[in-house]
Amino acid sequence: MRATGLTTAGIGIALGLGLLAGTAGAQTAPTRDDIVGKLNHFEEAAEVDIPALKQQVMERAKARIKNDPGPVNRPPIAPDLAKLPAFNAQIQFDADTPIIQPDSYQTVGRLADALVHASLLPYTFLIVGHVESNAKTREANAILSQRRADAIRDVLVNTFKISTKRLQPIGLGEEQFLDRAKPTSAVNGQLQILTFAKVPEEQPAHPAAAPAPATKKPAKKH
Repeated sequence: MRATGLTTAGIGIALGLGLLAGTAGAQTAPTRDDIVGKLNHFEEAAEVDIPALKQQVMERAKARIKNDPGPVNRPPIAPDLAKLPAFNAQIQFDADTPIIQPDSYQTVGRLADALVHASLLPYTFLIVGHVESNAKTREANAILSQRRADAIRDVLVNTFKISTKRLQPIGLGEEQFLDRAKPTSAVNGQLQILTFAKVPEEQPAHPAAAPAPATKKPAKKH
């Protein structure tokens, strides 16, 4: 049962998303406990270099490969991510933009509420953007997926005050479909939250060494 006290994110939902009253019901939002249940069974971090992965996504998306196997057979670019606890969120954006539609505000708020749950506070998370295969180029879709992941990160940080140190956005575009058998399915446009690693422990500050006592000079003899 949810505690009676409001979390920081819960207060943000109440204050920052007042227009939900008019849009509630248009999209069924997951509960906080649904999200926590998917994300709180972390075992070990995946060995994935996120800055390097971003570069690899763009390089592969821009490449003109004659022997490209096509979207159905294209291998995932970061298969190790599949080993991490994941929650797939149905976030609606305006077409070809990173602008979140009002119907999805409640889902973003529930994500924030889950991330400040006591069982998830020790962890960092990936915000992974995907795009289904469409008429646009893979490069354009890679860029769009990154902008959408960035947009979710910005809302979580700026509206719900989630620490930016706990969130890393990454757009995979068409380079890692959620349903490879159906690359044009809307499922492949879902956004993922992955439990990525434990928050690094802060090292205790070392007290400054006390200055050495001044050496007294021997008094001069007269």
